[in-house]
Amino acid sequence: MDLLNTLVDKGLRRELPTREEALAVLATSDDDLLDVVAAAGKVRRQWFGRRVKLNYLVNLKSGLCPEDCSYCSQRLGSKAEILKYTWLKPEEASKAAAAGVAGGAKRVCLVASGRGPTDRDVERVGRTIEAIKEENEGVEVCACLGLLSDGQAERLRSAGADAYNHNLNTSEGTYGDITTTHTYADRVDTVQKAHAAGLSACSGLIAGMGESDEDLVDVVFALRELDPDSVPVNFLIPFEGTPLAKEWNLTPQRALRILAMVRFVCPDVEVRLAGGREVHLRTLQPLALHLANSIFLGDYLTSEGQAGKADLEMIADAGFEVEGTDTTTLPEHRSDAASCGTGGGCGSGSVCSSEEPAPAATAEQVRAEQVRADQARTDLVAVRRRGAGTDLAPNA
Repeated sequence: MDLLNTLVDKGLRRELPTREEALAVLATSDDDLLDVVAAAGKVRRQWFGRRVKLNYLVNLKSGLCPEDCSYCSQRLGSKAEILKYTWLKPEEASKAAAAGVAGGAKRVCLVASGRGPTDRDVERVGRTIEAIKEENEGVEVCACLGLLSDGQAERLRSAGADAYNHNLNTSEGTYGDITTTHTYADRVDTVQKAHAAGLSACSGLIAGMGESDEDLVDVVFALRELDPDSVPVNFLIPFEGTPLAKEWNLTPQRALRILAMVRFVCPDVEVRLAGGREVHLRTLQPLALHLANSIFLGDYLTSEGQAGKADLEMIADAGFEVEGTDTTTLPEHRSDAASCGTGGGCGSGSVCSSEEPAPAATAEQVRAEQVRADQARTDLVAVRRRGAGTDLAPNA
């Protein structure tokens, strides 16, 4: 397929595809799916080999968030029966993190619900970071605390944080349909604050919220322009008790096409297979390892994930290897700002245009996708009842 050959060539050169090419990936048929995965897999292997980075989430403060993000089980007005607790003590968070590190995690992600941290919260998280790093040599720590105020990113870095996560989630054009208590611009500003403070920026998306192909391409191109080092790709977990509980729009095949598109647009970036992979990829999860070079180990913030042991077995069975703490995740050129162009993700920063419009999905394809997506797997959505904030052992 000429499209895939073109995209592989561009990915190996770190050249930005056109919007039309990105849209065309999402419009490919199931008959071409393995070819799409194989092509994107060549790009993934060029920059990351067969290594898989493991990340572990610790939910420092769960529930009771004042924001109204429609996808979130911790949102204002959520009726989802999730765990709710206030800040974990540094030693409690460190103990939870140690379980993930023991399971092979290279990065610990510290997350707290809320609009954004107070300065006191930043100090509290700083003490937690110190406690984790004292007990776990070489571990990376990423903070995810919401919208940052001036100076907070610098204080987190001084406390030992390596990275900061704040996802764009969806396109600027549809953001107001998902969240009204803050703006898309607020999120962009926080990612830029993290970058400016010298933190490794981590920002991604959530697919499956009813967005169009154009919306998906918009947000991924916006992410490339922001130039994060890590791009988590989440698939909506439709929690009962949230506004998006009935949004079952994804099939395993579509999830793979989305991951492939992200890899082509962000060829040398850590693409992370994140929340919802078990729900929507199901038995096709191993194929996603050919596209993403990073995954979360075990459970998520408020939902249960695949058993950590099963994650490790899946990686080994698929012919991949867990990345060690002695290995640098990103390609060498990404650590040298001078090698980057004007856009994100290094390479050409200009968004090219194409003379040929992207092929639209046929009506038959759309119907087939919808039939499969309508088969909601609510049995796969399990609220987390173990780990941080409980007396039960974590899943790692």
